[in-house]
Amino acid sequence: MELTTVWFALIAVLWVGYFCLEGFDFGVGMLLPVLARDDTERRVMINTVGPVWDGNEVWVLVAGGATFAAFPEWYATLFSGFYLPLLLILVALIVRGLSFEYRHKRDDATWKARWDLALVVGSVVPALLWGVAFANIAAGVPIDADKEFTGSMLTLLNPFGLLGGLVTLTLFATHGAMFVALKTDGEIRHRARALAVRTGSLAAVLASVFMVWTQARTGNAVTAAVFSAAALALVAGLAAARAGREGWAFLGTFLTIGLAVAGLFLGLFPDVMPSTTDPAFSLTTTNAASTPYTLEVMTWVAVVFTPIVLGYQAWTYWVFRKRISVRHIPTPVLAEAR
Repeated sequence: MELTTVWFALIAVLWVGYFCLEGFDFGVGMLLPVLARDDTERRVMINTVGPVWDGNEVWVLVAGGATFAAFPEWYATLFSGFYLPLLLILVALIVRGLSFEYRHKRDDATWKARWDLALVVGSVVPALLWGVAFANIAAGVPIDADKEFTGSMLTLLNPFGLLGGLVTLTLFATHGAMFVALKTDGEIRHRARALAVRTGSLAAVLASVFMVWTQARTGNAVTAAVFSAAALALVAGLAAARAGREGWAFLGTFLTIGLAVAGLFLGLFPDVMPSTTDPAFSLTTTNAASTPYTLEVMTWVAVVFTPIVLGYQAWTYWVFRKRISVRHIPTPVLAEAR
């Protein structure tokens, strides 16, 4: 197998990991005012992701760095053409990170309410815009012979792109609700499980339309099988949630997101950014790649450090695996757990 194909697959795996893990972070953040009834419950929700949210963001940093090193032409076209939505995502992630760090700095209701709003906005914006971005990458965008994006922000806000954004928004909300149900106990656990079923039903409808549309535009037999598996995983997850099996329910949404993202990359290959102007102008794993020597060095670095990173993150999740509830939140509190 050529190293260009290997690195395309590795980048796909990084994005799968990012959406599966950061997806429930976004879901918890956007559902904060919906599930929590008071400040104590809001702190419970924040503490479910407190120990892991920053580690989950590492996946997108590595995915961006790997794209820059392995496929510089892809990186250049993507980050110049999608500059505004990616900038909005970056600002939202910064605001979201600040909300985790600064919310507990003052014991003032107004102060906390403003940072809670920052957390909600910082979760909704990326959840929506990542879907818009990836839908457009999968469908293709106007690229000229110089490998430059010739569209605008309005080009990206097409019906297919907006549907992709709504799919990620509702899927991440469902994923986050499943995670809250899995990680908490008491009333908030039951509310989260019930909400997951409702949002999941909406997500199932939107995702089904999106996957059928994607299959019709760029799909093949392999993507059809992967998208079908994603749909079955979501249905199974919702059934598990109704039965009170939070672990299986969370696994269902986890697999749904992972399989859906994998399906997009499978439909994309061997292109990395198809051109709607002329297929001859499309960026591929061949014409967008770095030199073979660069890819070889990167491969050895990945072989050494990837198991270390995965092992550390797995250990983190194991350490913070237990449920929390309002009884675990002491009162008064000078600083909240992260």
